[in-house]
Amino acid sequence: MSSKFSLINEDNGARLGQIITPRGIIDTPTFMPVGTAATVKALSVDQINQTNSQIILCNTYHLYLRPGTERIERVGGLHNFMNFKKPILTDSGGFQVMSLSKNTKITEDGATFNSHIDGKKIFISPEISIEIQKKLNSDIVMVFDECPEYTKDKKRIKESMDLSTRWAKRSKTAFGSNPNKMLFGIVQGGIFNDLRKESLNYLEEIGFDGYALGGLAVGEPQIEMFDTVEQISSFMDKNKPRYLMGTGTPGDLLGAVKRGIDMFDCVLPTRTGRNGLAFTWNGKINLRNAKYQSDDTPLDPDVNCPASNLYSKNYLNHLINCNEILASTLVTWHNVAFFQNLMAKIRNAIKINKFEEFYNQHYETLNS
Repeated sequence: MSSKFSLINEDNGARLGQIITPRGIIDTPTFMPVGTAATVKALSVDQINQTNSQIILCNTYHLYLRPGTERIERVGGLHNFMNFKKPILTDSGGFQVMSLSKNTKITEDGATFNSHIDGKKIFISPEISIEIQKKLNSDIVMVFDECPEYTKDKKRIKESMDLSTRWAKRSKTAFGSNPNKMLFGIVQGGIFNDLRKESLNYLEEIGFDGYALGGLAVGEPQIEMFDTVEQISSFMDKNKPRYLMGTGTPGDLLGAVKRGIDMFDCVLPTRTGRNGLAFTWNGKINLRNAKYQSDDTPLDPDVNCPASNLYSKNYLNHLINCNEILASTLVTWHNVAFFQNLMAKIRNAIKINKFEEFYNQHYETLNS
């Protein structure tokens, strides 16, 4: 079975679809928990599966540095390495080169930088990034791009976009042809709508299985992100999946789905979970707060997850304040389950043509 995308329904801009892969069907809109180093932090694979996550994201940059791709390739790829049998998307490492590495030098050939772990000099090119992802054996592969920091310097964004376009073409050549995998291009252009359209046009000429929006959620106000997404999504191929990289909060997800986005990833539910912040249908809860010492109610009985409805806020507050490892697991487990519950309800609302009603009912609470 080859990989493909099927658009099932559209409702006021929101899209219901399926990405069909040999390792399983991904219902869209979908949220991908981030498994940076071949693990979704604090969770076992069984717990990830219980949240109804259909796909996760793993990080090319981190896995290349540690443990090294040879160890993963030796056992047949990430699925066997971490015992996760559902689809996996690997990002290309471009964002981490910008955000984590030191003494980065970008040339036409690629990116040279010092590892954030041990200072070792590293070079990654489009060809190397694709080769790493092939060895990881992921189902959805991303082109290598330059991800600039948020800026209103249009000249800087234009130069970066042009370089990313040339790298995208080289990534496509290095990827070759594999009907069982998908290669996504990454639309750059910052907050400049004309550059975004130019980037998209170039990428469509090259031809990809899906198109991501990169260079957003990097510090710009939410309204600027939404405006950029709304403008560019109107020009995107309706029969290809659309992926907004590195986003976001529940409000971000709702707002981007409204503007035609199909796929999301973000460290937010896991990172905040490890720090005692829970997302619920009634808004965010800081479980460190002393008021929860007398709250014996569960986190969110409307979320079908043991961590959501079998443990009280009182108990979770105790675990957090004692720095118990179980606190990170339970709150993270709940958060990922909540995000998947949110996406399932979004999909159902689109299916019955009531997304606008669902959006109006929940956006203000979930975006606070």
